[in-house]
Amino acid sequence: MTDLDATQEEVIRETIERSRNRLLVTGGLFAVALLCVSVRLVELAATPARDRSAATPLRPVHLKMARADIVDRNGVLLATNLNTASLYADPKLVLDPDASAARLVSVLPALDRAEVAEKLKSKRRFVWLQRNLTPSQQYDVNRLGLPGIDFEREQRRVYPHGRLTAHVVGFTGVDNDGLSGIEKRLDQALVDRGEPLQLSLDIRLQHAVREELVEAVARYRALAGAGVVLGVASGEVLAMVSLPDFDANSPASASEDARFNRNSLGTYEMGSTFKIFTLAMGLDTETVTLADGYDATKPIRVSRFTIRDFHAKRRWLSVPEIFMYSSNIGAVKMALDVGVKRQRDYLGRLGLLHASTVELPEVGKPLVPSPWRQINSMTIAFGHGLAVSPVQMATAVAAVVNGGTMHPATLLKRAPDAPSAGRSILKPATSETMRRLLHQVVEDGTGRRAAAEGYLVGGKTGTAEKSGGRGYQSKALLSSFVGVFPINDPQYVVLVVLDEPVGNEETNGRATGGWVAAPTVGNIITRIAPFLGVQPVDESAPEIRRALLVDAKAEGGGIAAN
Repeated sequence: MTDLDATQEEVIRETIERSRNRLLVTGGLFAVALLCVSVRLVELAATPARDRSAATPLRPVHLKMARADIVDRNGVLLATNLNTASLYADPKLVLDPDASAARLVSVLPALDRAEVAEKLKSKRRFVWLQRNLTPSQQYDVNRLGLPGIDFEREQRRVYPHGRLTAHVVGFTGVDNDGLSGIEKRLDQALVDRGEPLQLSLDIRLQHAVREELVEAVARYRALAGAGVVLGVASGEVLAMVSLPDFDANSPASASEDARFNRNSLGTYEMGSTFKIFTLAMGLDTETVTLADGYDATKPIRVSRFTIRDFHAKRRWLSVPEIFMYSSNIGAVKMALDVGVKRQRDYLGRLGLLHASTVELPEVGKPLVPSPWRQINSMTIAFGHGLAVSPVQMATAVAAVVNGGTMHPATLLKRAPDAPSAGRSILKPATSETMRRLLHQVVEDGTGRRAAAEGYLVGGKTGTAEKSGGRGYQSKALLSSFVGVFPINDPQYVVLVVLDEPVGNEETNGRATGGWVAAPTVGNIITRIAPFLGVQPVDESAPEIRRALLVDAKAEGGGIAAN
């Protein structure tokens, strides 16, 4: 072997040795790193979660899915979600709590400086400072560049129509949980569903009803008002307005009175509108016919109470006249003939003795007399002694005029081909007769101011004295009118209630249902009929006159029904 070969062999051996040493070092480093990771994993497994949280700042984890949108029957958006930033702090990373609090308040004046400073000095690793900032607020806070201050992405529920649907749709809290209305009643369903929830409301009708109701409350200086539009064949609530109302986007600033839903939660003695049920049950049980009548010459005295007629005729009245002139005396005598048991049975089947099933958490229970004596039967005949909600009232009237079928009120849109959940409670012939009598009230009786030209309105006035500490108050009225149109083929019920209206020159100082609520219903019908596709007709056409004729003008019971 030459010297050159020996030198080359030595170089090769040294190279191999260096490579082997490098591999050993690298392997050793990997082993040390693996050992460190293993030790840390064992340490973490042995440490309670509460101890680890003190060392690691935690961000809130929101596992709740986004809520489904809420839309009206035509797909108009009523409630949706808006992505927002919420401000929080990790106090451990805040350098100067007092100075940081002062700077935050300078751009977020709604915050309380002392409260913020106290939060920033806490030993917690996460504190909320303000939820749901606007983009400009987030920008202003970002510009401050404060250590320990950060944002969490959240969703805020927004209501594009504000006040217009507040009582029905309701609102959510800062954590997007439903707190009232549909938002509360169907809270979990809104979280679980992936498609919008479609209500039965029609925002166009809702706007018209609210505008007319606002005008009526102002004109008659009423304390409050309520309005409902209901489909008679389905029970769908197409409009529901309660005044005063509130902005669903800022419910915290609303008073308790403004958040009170008078249509579903409020229960009231509805006055003479209840005569609809008294007459319907009298005809349905064949206790009376249109050819019958009662002596309404003198008031009825019961113990220390006296029942008299507001529009007293002081003579014998036929059954149609009792209804047309809204005779309390006639209604009482009719109820006595029907009997206490049958009266209670009919009112129960009409849904007036138990809470409405409408899809709202704010539902009031009727105030039902117990025990139910004959005196209760007498006062209930003309709408005193039994308190129900306006939505119950509208639902029961729909059953009276739609052929006698009870459809529970609903705020959810029904499919056109959905099977009917209706229950028969009156004979179809009774319903047809009641339609004629309701039209007569608007044509010649106490409801004349509810007429809407071309739309064949039928209905009934109601004026109830509100009860107070010492009995009923003659000057504190609950005035209402329930209208049905078109009465020859009923499709919709419209109910308006005004709480303690005050008469004016236009009403000759009167504040009864016929003077203040009836014209409001007429105005609403005129406005909403085109949206509903109801075409005006010639009310003087012979075929229409014949179909609705009830001649109750002749004294002594001269009646012709056709």
